Amino acid sequence: MELPELAARWMHALTSTAYIPLSYAEIEQALLDALARLPESPESVADRLVSLHATGPDSLRATIEVLSPTFGLAPLARLSSAYAQAMRMDAFDQQEQIKVAIVRAKQRVERTLKVSQARFREVFDSAALGIVITDLTGRCVEANDTLAEIVGLRSGADLTDRDLRDFYHPEDMAALGASYRKVSEGHLDRFRDQRKLVRADGEPVWVHLVVSVLRDADGDPTHHVTMVEDISELHLLQRNLDHQLLHDSLTGLSNRQHFVSQLERQLDGTPITLYHLGLDAFSVVNNGLGHETGDKLLKIVARRLTKLAHDKKAVLARIGGDEFALVAVADNVTSTIVEIQDALGEATFVDDHGIALSASIGVVDRPPAFVTAAELMRCANAALRQAKARGKRQWALHDPHDDARRRGKYALASSMPGAWEHGEIEIVYAPVHDLETGEVLGAVARLHWDHLSHNDLMALADSTGLSLPIGRWLLREACAQAARWAGEFGDRAPALHIALGALQSRDEDLVADVKGALDETGLPAERLRIALDISSVLAGDDNALVLHDSGIVTALDGFRGGHDELAVLTEVPVRSVITRAPAPAPGSRLRRAMRDLIATVHSFGVRFGVDEVHTPDDAEHWRSAGADGVIGLLPALSAAEVTALLARAASPPPGAS
Repeated sequence: MELPELAARWMHALTSTAYIPLSYAEIEQALLDALARLPESPESVADRLVSLHATGPDSLRATIEVLSPTFGLAPLARLSSAYAQAMRMDAFDQQEQIKVAIVRAKQRVERTLKVSQARFREVFDSAALGIVITDLTGRCVEANDTLAEIVGLRSGADLTDRDLRDFYHPEDMAALGASYRKVSEGHLDRFRDQRKLVRADGEPVWVHLVVSVLRDADGDPTHHVTMVEDISELHLLQRNLDHQLLHDSLTGLSNRQHFVSQLERQLDGTPITLYHLGLDAFSVVNNGLGHETGDKLLKIVARRLTKLAHDKKAVLARIGGDEFALVAVADNVTSTIVEIQDALGEATFVDDHGIALSASIGVVDRPPAFVTAAELMRCANAALRQAKARGKRQWALHDPHDDARRRGKYALASSMPGAWEHGEIEIVYAPVHDLETGEVLGAVARLHWDHLSHNDLMALADSTGLSLPIGRWLLREACAQAARWAGEFGDRAPALHIALGALQSRDEDLVADVKGALDETGLPAERLRIALDISSVLAGDDNALVLHDSGIVTALDGFRGGHDELAVLTEVPVRSVITRAPAPAPGSRLRRAMRDLIATVHSFGVRFGVDEVHTPDDAEHWRSAGADGVIGLLPALSAAEVTALLARAASPPPGAS
């Protein structure tokens, strides 16, 4: 048989007995080379078979069966003997390799263990946390110096064989013992807690504990590992921060947040009375004697109110700059208020100044059980505002009905910006009538929103500061509309009247706003009439003078006929005054007085107008009293309705030539 064919048969026989990590072609070539060497060197062929990993249990038998027909007994015997020897040597080599690998692995493990132990020892000894290993009974097996320092000992060795429970605070003994048992029993992997330990000198120390368990190879717990962090300073700082968070830094009294929480606890069905105090004229002390003196006075007030609160077993707080709150079991409100005023009214010397104070007080007495603390505070504040409106040293009892009315008003004031933003506030025009001729002298631009009149709306806007931007908008839009009327209807277009609110009347930018509106819209200055709130002129504001010098006709709105107001007419050049007084009844003394007042106004060369006159009878009463014009006799119209009326008046009647 040819050697290539014999090599192929040998290859198929060997691969069926052992895994040889070569391709068939590579195996066949290796065997072909071996066949060439077999007669002279059977030993090299045996070595080659072992190196090829043809070392299966039947590999030698398959080799003899394939080669015996071609080769004689002698080379095959030498091959078999050499194959057995090569197998033994290969086994020896593998055993040596395993031995070397085991030794090296052992060396690596020992080295790793040594490094790990060194790392553990370094962490254990140098950790900023106290670390202790205890057995399950609590006996200390090993502890570091940091823990010894925390508990007042010199070194960790002093803790060895001592019971860690000796350092537990008596109050925490039961709780800590239960937590350790839960970890030992496997109910918890670890637990964290803040507790007090007792140092060797008997002083308590606050610590943060983290406790876990060590287990043996079978998973059974053998030791506890406890890490301890000294947080005494942090705990003290936290207590100070908590106190600062809940107390006023100046007086030491509870602050609003703390007081509200205490007030909530008082709402348990027991009748209570809440007093909200606002010191009268405290700003006079601050502005006149300085804030340092004011702070000293606040401390004195706090001490006096604290004594009063202690006597009444009440809760006291400073809830604002010069505002205090006191809640007590309901008693005689009047007598308590007298006691408060007496305590505050006693003069005391602060920085050589004898000072005494009074307070305005809002009272909520015996509120319903379902009311919340926040609502109680709001009601007391509303009552305080009502008391302050009455003057100094006053008090007011919360009236739910009056409060509901005021809240409705405040709700409207709060929603005005949104209504303006969404176009719900419109500009309407009310005609100004001459009482003698009945002629329409002009149109007053007014704001209209829902059911509110212009004056009510401006009063609400003044309370929120919206009157300035909305007043500028009214001025600009009304001037633009008046300019369009003047361009379309010429002299038949009505003159534009605008009445300003109190804030806008004394605004520093008023003159610039008026001039800017005229320049922007092209409205001639002589077609504009500006009525300023008379209080701004009485306060010395010069907007009326500057507007007059700019060629704009001015009037005074809110005229009541007082001496100061009449004196203003001799100093400020105005065309007219406007009042909102009710129409005087015929034949009454008030009618005669009003006629005399109007005659006096006329003597200054000033016209007298009346706003909010809605009936012909009232208009006639005013005409007979001497008034010159009225506003409100006809309903206010939108700009489009005024334009339509002017257009109809300008059109010739049907059939006219």
